[in-house]
Amino acid sequence: MAILPIVLFPDRRLRLPALPVPQVTQGLHDLAADMLDTMYAAPGRGLAGPQVGVLLRIFVMDVTWRDGTPSPCVCLNPEIIDASDDLATGQEGCLSIPGVGAVVTRPAEITLRWTDLSGQQMQERLTGFAAICAQHELDHLNGRLCIDLMDEASRMADSPALSAMGAA
Repeated sequence: MAILPIVLFPDRRLRLPALPVPQVTQGLHDLAADMLDTMYAAPGRGLAGPQVGVLLRIFVMDVTWRDGTPSPCVCLNPEIIDASDDLATGQEGCLSIPGVGAVVTRPAEITLRWTDLSGQQMQERLTGFAAICAQHELDHLNGRLCIDLMDEASRMADSPALSAMGAA
């Protein structure tokens, strides 16, 4: 398919909430294929619609492809319907904020519900990196970035890199 240009911070489109996907169309299939191609080429493990300038509630992820076992997932209109009380803290990178590793704390497990490209409702309990990746991409659909979740000390440590990109 095609490699799409990735929208970089501080582009304002990254701060806008994405609109629901009204229906599955051939154009949406094509967009999902292009987003997967773009994610793999970047190389990343997740990519949301706003990161390619499409303000629709779609994200793609594949947390196993770097281990040699691709398992691409396309999520339309995703929502977290349950989250564990247990938290996980780790460093997250973002294709839209190159060179910045954000230390973020998130629920360690979530239950994600979404529509797939065949129009079927899906639901899965995600743990580990899959849970973190899905939450990161869902944040993009809500106009939130991983740097928004950094604690003050981490933000200060990364402030030269963030300042160079236009962050306050």
